[in-house]
Amino acid sequence: MTATGTEGDRPGARPPGRGERAMARLTDSAYALGWTVVRKMPERLARALFTRIADRAWRKRGAGVRQLERNLCRVLGRDEPDARVRLMSKRVMRSYFRYWLEVFRLPEYSRERIVGHMAISGHESMLATLDAGRGVVLALPHMGNYEQAGAWLVHMGHPFTTVAERLKPESLFDRFVKFRESLGMEVLPHQGASAFGRLAQRLRAGRPVCLVVDRDLTESGIDVEFFGETARMPAVAATLAMRTGAALHPVTLWYEGEDWGARVHDEITVPAEGDRREKVQAMTQELARVFQQGITEHPEDWHMLQKVWVADLDRPARPAGDAR
Repeated sequence: MTATGTEGDRPGARPPGRGERAMARLTDSAYALGWTVVRKMPERLARALFTRIADRAWRKRGAGVRQLERNLCRVLGRDEPDARVRLMSKRVMRSYFRYWLEVFRLPEYSRERIVGHMAISGHESMLATLDAGRGVVLALPHMGNYEQAGAWLVHMGHPFTTVAERLKPESLFDRFVKFRESLGMEVLPHQGASAFGRLAQRLRAGRPVCLVVDRDLTESGIDVEFFGETARMPAVAATLAMRTGAALHPVTLWYEGEDWGARVHDEITVPAEGDRREKVQAMTQELARVFQQGITEHPEDWHMLQKVWVADLDRPARPAGDAR
């Protein structure tokens, strides 16, 4: 779930047909099953089950896995998926399904497990900034388990606000909101200027905001260099930091064996030179650079099964800084 909307929310979007509505109900039922049955299963059995499901999805090599391997080609410096890319994609799928297993089971985790099993670095400056009353924008890629990282931040005494992608059916969106709120997060549905304004209010009040921003779905993102090619990322994190005076910190996440790893990177400051567009461009480009560093170090924990690079999208590249 990201800080962007879905195709079904756009004006003029085609209403879902009967088959799509049936699939939506089935999806909602599957998630409901996850938060009831999987949540209570013995952990060893649940891990074995989700590893098996991950391996089966990898062997089927559906559209998501094929896109994942195209993405990994950029990360690993390959022209086409080869044996190394295929092995890495299998590891990513296992990591991705571990994320979902933990999503279903997180409400059962104790504070000691969430905090005590988090190997985190670089967070002291971020916590000091919040303690001083200044807001913080935490910008993350789809890495590791950002739900657990959010629960860690809440347990550290800093409940935060995030924006959720609207899902279909509405009942599924409600389940995700209820899940995140149960962990102590404030969840805003993606509603353009309304959501942006409320996020800005929270930051001006000295609170943290967490956003997953390594993929743009809104057609209003910024083109950045990412692993040597042009990719498109949301401008919202940089824009919020610049307009509110909040500190912008990239965060990268991964798995440390049975535990979790995280690094809060140095603050990305607002450039002294340039107009507003140029400043947002420069800050978003720096976010992309930090994300690239984290993904290079932990490629198996970057769960990107969607299109990120402009070459894969059905939209042309834009001039630098063109964040409409």
